[in-house]
Amino acid sequence: MAAPYVADGELILTGNMLQSHPWTQWLSWLFQVMPVFFMVGGYSNGISWRSAQRDGRSYGAWLNGRLQRLVGPILPLLAIWVLLAIVGGQLGVDAYMLKLGSQMALIPVWFLAVYIGVVVLVPLTYAAWQRFGLSSFWILLVAVVLDDILFLTGTRAVGWLNYALIWLAVHQLGYAWLEGRLGSSRWSLVWGGCALMVLMGLVRFGPYPLSMVSVPGDDISNSLPPKLPMLLLGIAQCGLLLALERPARRWLSRLKVWTAAVLVNGMIMTVFLWHLTASTLVIVIALSVVGDLGLAYEPGSGAWWLLRPVWLSIYAVALMGFVVVFLRFERGASSYPVPAWRQVAGAVLVCGGLSLLALMGIGGEGRITASIGIVLLPFAGAALAGVNPLRSNKVG
Repeated sequence: MAAPYVADGELILTGNMLQSHPWTQWLSWLFQVMPVFFMVGGYSNGISWRSAQRDGRSYGAWLNGRLQRLVGPILPLLAIWVLLAIVGGQLGVDAYMLKLGSQMALIPVWFLAVYIGVVVLVPLTYAAWQRFGLSSFWILLVAVVLDDILFLTGTRAVGWLNYALIWLAVHQLGYAWLEGRLGSSRWSLVWGGCALMVLMGLVRFGPYPLSMVSVPGDDISNSLPPKLPMLLLGIAQCGLLLALERPARRWLSRLKVWTAAVLVNGMIMTVFLWHLTASTLVIVIALSVVGDLGLAYEPGSGAWWLLRPVWLSIYAVALMGFVVVFLRFERGASSYPVPAWRQVAGAVLVCGGLSLLALMGIGGEGRITASIGIVLLPFAGAALAGVNPLRSNKVG
């Protein structure tokens, strides 16, 4: 959706395809895949927590391993962007451009801010699943509806509760998938299709916008904070994917395919965290070295679309450079035993810092000192939780 280009010799970084070409908002129904991540997270966390209970491992020991994988790789990204903001400011780079670039690059951290909170609550949500089954999902769905009603009738502050309600609801679907409670492939298509039809009705006749990500200028966003359409999209996506589960498992049973899946999974956090940094810096370097080459075409034009594969290839090459350098923090992030209360408190600090950074970025006119203060929150949280990305990957 990002569409930077050069017009009349001036770089326009705020170009947005969803705004300038509204038909592309339909594509957000396909590419907004965060609900799938949370459902898969529920499945994975359910397996892991159930195994920990069976083996007699404590909550602290279980959470230790989860935070190690989630928090460790974030810290180098934040450190690099603080460094870029400081150096850029000293070199005279426009403060607004630094803030905008960091906001674009740090978009991925909002997901981790929410997901880390969801992980911390796994013992409670899994206990709720064991006690109430699918009712634990339906209760959350009803709460989402009530929250949206309050939001749309003027009590906008309560809308932020949906960050917890919606993503916990999708996470509960992961438990249901794990326990085989979502039915056959055909039944998955039925309930996924029903969710899709309700979603289309709400967008067509209700107060909700079409796009599943925020569009500049829209009064209401389906993702900031998330609304009922985001939950319905998640149900529809999950229904479709579960309908494809059997053929997908057959495909993954091939050695080469499974090896590739394992290889990608081993670097997925690094790829996720650094892909927007790679694309942002590629654009800056392209402008600095070769001028407006490739950026002079108006977004949405035929030439612009033809160049998309070229730009994506360049981004991918640049991203691989970041992966080579920073993969060690994903595989080597270490932790040491600390009490569970410290891990929870540390996770809260990490989530708070990441949420603020995702909203405000780093830098801006006269804000670099304040930004550094916010960046310190995830570092303090990691230290409190016993996560150290600079240590070798040994617990003890």
